Amino acid sequence: MNKVLAYLKPYRGSMLYGLFIKIIGTLLDLGLPWVLAYIIDEVIPYKKISYILLWGLVMILLSIGARTFNIKANRNASKVAKDAVKTLRHDLYKKIQSLSGAQIDYFTIPSLESRLTSDTYNIHSMISMVQRLGVRSPILLIGGIAITSTLEPVLTLVLVGIFPFLVLVVFYISKKGIPIYVQVQSSADSLIRVVRENISGIRVIKALSKTPYEKERFKKVNREVANKELKAGMTMAVTDPMMSLLLNLGLTLVVVIGAYRVNSGSTEPGKIVAFLSYFTLMLNAVIGITRIFVIYSKASASAARIEEVLVVEEDLKEMNIEPVQTEYHIEFQKVSFSYTKEPCIENISFALKRGESLGIIGSTGSGKTTLINLLMRFYDVSHGSILINGRDVRSYPKQELRKKFGVAFQNDVLFADTIYENIKLGRNLSREQVQTAITHAQADSFVQELEGKLDFKLAIKGSNLSGGQKQRLLIARALAGNPEILILDDSSSALDYKTDSLLRKAIREQYHDTTSVIIAQRISSIMKLDHILVIEEGKMAGYGTHETLLETCGVYQEIYHSQM
Repeated sequence: MNKVLAYLKPYRGSMLYGLFIKIIGTLLDLGLPWVLAYIIDEVIPYKKISYILLWGLVMILLSIGARTFNIKANRNASKVAKDAVKTLRHDLYKKIQSLSGAQIDYFTIPSLESRLTSDTYNIHSMISMVQRLGVRSPILLIGGIAITSTLEPVLTLVLVGIFPFLVLVVFYISKKGIPIYVQVQSSADSLIRVVRENISGIRVIKALSKTPYEKERFKKVNREVANKELKAGMTMAVTDPMMSLLLNLGLTLVVVIGAYRVNSGSTEPGKIVAFLSYFTLMLNAVIGITRIFVIYSKASASAARIEEVLVVEEDLKEMNIEPVQTEYHIEFQKVSFSYTKEPCIENISFALKRGESLGIIGSTGSGKTTLINLLMRFYDVSHGSILINGRDVRSYPKQELRKKFGVAFQNDVLFADTIYENIKLGRNLSREQVQTAITHAQADSFVQELEGKLDFKLAIKGSNLSGGQKQRLLIARALAGNPEILILDDSSSALDYKTDSLLRKAIREQYHDTTSVIIAQRISSIMKLDHILVIEEGKMAGYGTHETLLETCGVYQEIYHSQM
């Protein structure tokens, strides 16, 4: 929680201002029952309407002042909570963006989404409530005890005797509640994962008539979340009834003892009325404190989850590795890698000169995309090294390394924005550069037919385009920055053979200084490239030109004959 609360430091001045006006508003509230007692015991016996009206006006002014100061304090609390959590959410998002592939695999995307949304919301609620009730409730409680002790010390002792039991209830229940809320948030991660999968694959689910199956799957995970929430709610729900029971017992004693003291002449009716008003204020104060403990329990669990991400050390640190002189643009030197204990890539070596092209082909799950992840340093190699211009990728600052690439991934994303903004993607690219990339990606033919052309608004994930149209726009995005290294990860699978052929020709002629790495399932997409790497179960099954592999590589021969 300490790291999260540190985000309040820039707002200390504003919080002190809010604290000051909150104290004033609360003290004005405390003054109302005292004035009421004074009117009953001192003013009414004079039987002068002017005095009663005068003190009634004082009560009205106190009430208006209390409401005004409390409203200003509450608004200030909301602003502090909003600004602090906005900064926290920004830093958390920035941290998530810097996580390596391995760290994202560890936390999982649904969990990161949950931490960025529901967990930060819990922190916001806690900061706002603590500023509002965390100041007001203790002042009402302590101030009420102080004032009632001057009005009726005997009755005050009855009230004070209940408080140790209240503290024990709050402490015990809060201690039990925090671990349960951690479980609730973890279950919510699973729920988000299922929802994401269902929404992303909604067409497949409908096409295969799997809606009942997915409904049952969602029902199961939703039931688990509901049960955890029920358990947490039932645990924390004990607080209010226990508080009410103890306080009502105290109130009963106060009424009985107060009536006895009035009848015996030991006290005055006005003081008893004032005491009951103060008792109500203190009852609300105690309920407010219990609410704080409930929201604190949620926020504490959320803060632990947020801090887990914020404090995780960067595992892709820049290394001090001396560059070497080489004629090659990209080199893989005996590269091995594993996501788990079992190796995914073993002893891969190849080299490309600037402007050369490499095709990578192999069966599903053979490790093709993993090579790209290692080249772009989403993961670090387990053994060996990867060089770009003679410099180990681990020695590059990440921003400098990533700027070298233009990439169209296998399952890439189009955003709900214009075609121009989707291809520009925050880079300093003119409309002419974007249009040129669209032309080279063979997308111009359909873009010109769209209403608005470059300003045509895409739906989420480009759902208002065909598969081939989406792929051509993604390839245009990769080409638009005239990259040093072009990576196409199975990004032309939805293109017809003619369009695919024209695309390869355009890349060959217009980007001859760009080194290309193209992953494909079709031999026709890579057979004219300078080099072809055949991957089989994470190992090199063959490397060379199309003609060489047809003579020497059995795996390549099998693929060729099955396709051609």
